[in-house]
Amino acid sequence: MPLFISVLRGWTENPPKRGPPGTQFLLRADGGALGWRWGRRTRTRVWRRRLAKQRRLRPGFLMARTVVVLGGGISGLAASYHLSRAPCPPKVVLVEASERLGGWIRSVRGPNGAVFELGPRGIRPAGALGARTLLLVSELGLDSEVLPVRGDHPAAKNRFLYVGGALHALPSGLRGLFRPSPPFSKPLFWAGLRELTAPRGKDPDETVHSFAQRRLGPEVASLAMDSLCRGVFAGNSRELSVRSCFPSLFQAEQTHRSVLLGLLLGAGQSPQPDSALISQARAERWSQWSLRGGLETLPQALNAHLTSRGVHILRGQPACGLSLQADGRWKVSLGDSSLEADHIISAVPASVLGKLLPAEAAPLARALRAIAAVSVAVVNLQYRGARLPVQGFGHLVPSSEDPGVLGIVYDSVAFPEQDGSPPGLRVTVMLGGSWLHTLEARGAVLSQELLQQQAQEAAATQLGLKEPPSHCLVHLHKNCIPQYTLGHWQKLEAAMQFLASQRLPLTLAGASYEGVAVNDCIESGRQAAARVLGSVPNS
Repeated sequence: MPLFISVLRGWTENPPKRGPPGTQFLLRADGGALGWRWGRRTRTRVWRRRLAKQRRLRPGFLMARTVVVLGGGISGLAASYHLSRAPCPPKVVLVEASERLGGWIRSVRGPNGAVFELGPRGIRPAGALGARTLLLVSELGLDSEVLPVRGDHPAAKNRFLYVGGALHALPSGLRGLFRPSPPFSKPLFWAGLRELTAPRGKDPDETVHSFAQRRLGPEVASLAMDSLCRGVFAGNSRELSVRSCFPSLFQAEQTHRSVLLGLLLGAGQSPQPDSALISQARAERWSQWSLRGGLETLPQALNAHLTSRGVHILRGQPACGLSLQADGRWKVSLGDSSLEADHIISAVPASVLGKLLPAEAAPLARALRAIAAVSVAVVNLQYRGARLPVQGFGHLVPSSEDPGVLGIVYDSVAFPEQDGSPPGLRVTVMLGGSWLHTLEARGAVLSQELLQQQAQEAAATQLGLKEPPSHCLVHLHKNCIPQYTLGHWQKLEAAMQFLASQRLPLTLAGASYEGVAVNDCIESGRQAAARVLGSVPNS
């Protein structure tokens, strides 16, 4: 694994408990004036008068009251799960606009029984967040369903870049750092040496490309980090914020002047839960894991648990608007019906919540609507009798090589148990980037035929899979990945300051804020539930 990827993972999975001043939001508990003046004073007085009852109540007052969770994706499910497990749980109502739960996590079966993931396909077990997700799996009784990718497996050791019309293995191990490793013109040791001597940045935020170019050089920035941003965020490294997308790297530089020095000096381990499954994952050095029937087994198990705990789940009920009543309670409009809530956890995209808020919360709505998202087309392909030219997790494609293909995942290498019978080679082509954005901006019709053709051409050109696939699934996920662009932290700060100063009974969760991975979303739901219940989540 190359040096810069090792650094990235080390700091992402085991972040320091505290960053430099200003890198985390510290909200005043007294709800004092934190900025954001808006509207007429009379409107503000009415708004605050409606919240007076909420202010007088002690922490934990919601134990016997109603919490509405907006959004039945993994964040909303996790929030509902932790609320339902409280010693004296509140009444929980989960509201989902669609007819199914799980959000972007969706698994389907092919004609031969093969499992195809239409969204995330593997979860990393490393770090405190990864351990907590495994603990959740155990609590739901899914241990026997786990499919691990152990540390000595090719899918754990081998990752590739597609550059110059060829696949290039990213170097792994210490020796690999000192050897020439195409597509890089020099051994990556020199990028590491440059990083150790680079001065600390002075700006409060910086694009990922600028940060990587300044610390690791132009090749690492334009090939490795460009590809990584496309693979994780389906975004542009020249627009994404390093402070928000990779906060541990940003904090490492601020604290230790060097990312590598920060890793060598130790980031400090966060407290982690333990279980038999977590211990097994550590002992076998799992790089990722899935579930035998696909990752959608996880939200399905959460659904069953919530139903057994008396959580009210409303499907096919999109929220149409939120308003705060005179008694300080929320009214949640659902088309031809409505709900009342003492507190709302919003696990819908920030832009969606921004459209639901009442006029009195205009500053909050503006901050939320500024958090954009991009679309990704996921094309699942299965081939009979085909073989891959290499064995590994998959490959990423920098924007300079192909503006539309983000990367290809070799699903059959990591999880051959899901290949079906008779087995067939499964790969997933991810399409997005400037190519897809340009088509969307033009109002072009993104037909399944167009996306399938693009994916099959990529598989043929980049992997030599020239025969037609035996099975193909095409899904376009509109606005599925939030973009933490330069200055994203300021949008979050504005939103949090407004919530604190106005003492709104509203808690934010989900991928729009501080992490787009499944582990991040589950953790955001857990922390949202802890804040509502008046407890302090483990850091």
